Amino acid sequence: MSAEDSTDATSAPVNFIRNRIDADLAAGKNEGAVATRFPPEPNGYLHIGHAKSICLNFGVARDYKGRCNLRFDDTNPVKEDAEFITAIQRDVAWLGFEWDELRHASDYFDQLYDYACELIRGGNAYVDSSTAEQMREMRGTLTSPGTPSPYRERSVDENLDLFARMKAGEFDEGAHVLRAKIDMASGNINLRDPALYRIRKVSHVRTGDTWSIYPMYDYTHCLSDAIEGITHSLCTLEFEDHRPLYDWVLDTLKTPVHPQQIEFGPLLLEYTLLSKRYLAKLIDDAHVAGWDDPRMPTLAGLRRRGFPPAAIRRFCDLIGVTKNEAWIDMGVLEGCVRDELNLNAERRLGVLDPLKVVITDLPEDHHQTLEFQNHPQDETRGSRPVDFTREIWVEREDFAEVPPPKWQRLVEGGEVRLRGSYVIKCESLIRDATGKVTELHCTHDPDTLGKKPEGRKVKGVIHWVSAAHSVLCEVRLYDRLYSEAHPSPDHDPASILNPNSLVTMPAAQVEASLATMQSNTPVQFERLGYFITDSKDHQANRPVFNRVISLRDTWARG
Repeated sequence: MSAEDSTDATSAPVNFIRNRIDADLAAGKNEGAVATRFPPEPNGYLHIGHAKSICLNFGVARDYKGRCNLRFDDTNPVKEDAEFITAIQRDVAWLGFEWDELRHASDYFDQLYDYACELIRGGNAYVDSSTAEQMREMRGTLTSPGTPSPYRERSVDENLDLFARMKAGEFDEGAHVLRAKIDMASGNINLRDPALYRIRKVSHVRTGDTWSIYPMYDYTHCLSDAIEGITHSLCTLEFEDHRPLYDWVLDTLKTPVHPQQIEFGPLLLEYTLLSKRYLAKLIDDAHVAGWDDPRMPTLAGLRRRGFPPAAIRRFCDLIGVTKNEAWIDMGVLEGCVRDELNLNAERRLGVLDPLKVVITDLPEDHHQTLEFQNHPQDETRGSRPVDFTREIWVEREDFAEVPPPKWQRLVEGGEVRLRGSYVIKCESLIRDATGKVTELHCTHDPDTLGKKPEGRKVKGVIHWVSAAHSVLCEVRLYDRLYSEAHPSPDHDPASILNPNSLVTMPAAQVEASLATMQSNTPVQFERLGYFITDSKDHQANRPVFNRVISLRDTWARG
């Protein structure tokens, strides 16, 4: 069920869903079994909102020693693709979960058709030949009842004949639909004779051209749950008004198993929009580079950016499961990422915007090998050699010609400590023809290797890399995609995008050990943040690093 260590229900987070399951078990329902499912439609990539549902469904099954299926709701061949099926399986596995069985709604197309015929024979479904516009008009409003279709009283034989001919492909799309016969005056619009089947002359990714009709989601989902023996059908609040229809289908057909649908609040994450339609528009309008763009809230994007799956699972545990809809601070997710990386990411030196420093009182061929700890809180990770030479790179922002108040870094005539090395003093500047500073000429204090100087205070400590032994690379600094905390899908994406969601540093320099660092291994560039090699563009002869996250929350509210 999960790649995590197994737990039991007594040590799991408490929430209203688990309380309901506990009550069912105490009452002897379902013969003590717990079975859940995660049922995505393969019409896009999974996002962080799906992670909440994944962790809930698989976590419940794990903790109650039950089972959880991964089931694809593949009833709309117009939007579905094999690429999405593969991506969804990869994302669920990456997040750390294993499904008991892999199922598809299309596995049940024959059974669903037979069930529909049973509804017709029982006088509970009919073929409607009204146009889509006519059906919308007849549906009524929230304050006025619907109007029965003129085809509502067709005979059973006529309905069975038309439905069979729909299946055989005799009719054009839109000519007929199969509708449930429930109550056109119901206060719940979902019960006003909802559509069960529509004609689609589209090839299906799994069944090919076998079918010319496809079942609707509300009809398919409850029956798929029943066929699989699901005990608790967990879904987001948007399906709460659909629950009476879920129950009506199962009660009317008297299925041997009647799962219990329980709704929970969806994930509303600040600075994020999770609608697949909206995410697809971002791609179509070239605001991002694809479903796995590291700024996207998709699991593929978060994985490429370097978010650890354990951090996402921890985030889902922290936010909990409630009936309410409430915005979650992005800082909660980012804090989980920082906590995980702080524990597991080794430290390395890197300079994003290099400025050369020449230590003029060292010989031109000077070379020292210094030892740096790989992790300051974990001695078992050992140490590594770091080259120190006469010429080094430092961060351009660590030097100021006109320093601001309380400046503690490099300035002409001032001193600073090099991380793990010497105290240096900036003696003079070298400029190019435009007046830009291109080099700092410094001297060093030979008595300060790895320690503070005696008799004076040098407060600032900066990082560096050897110019002769560093590796040129591209670094991509990723940040939140939107500039608004609560973006609306009604906004033009271009108007609310964060212009600094991606800043590329094309000439960064990193220490030599990173040239042979294993791919997809997160590291902390000291003072700069957490980074990982890009899974698509990184090459040994041209490294590309993505910033996973900064060391501190720069978006924190004052």
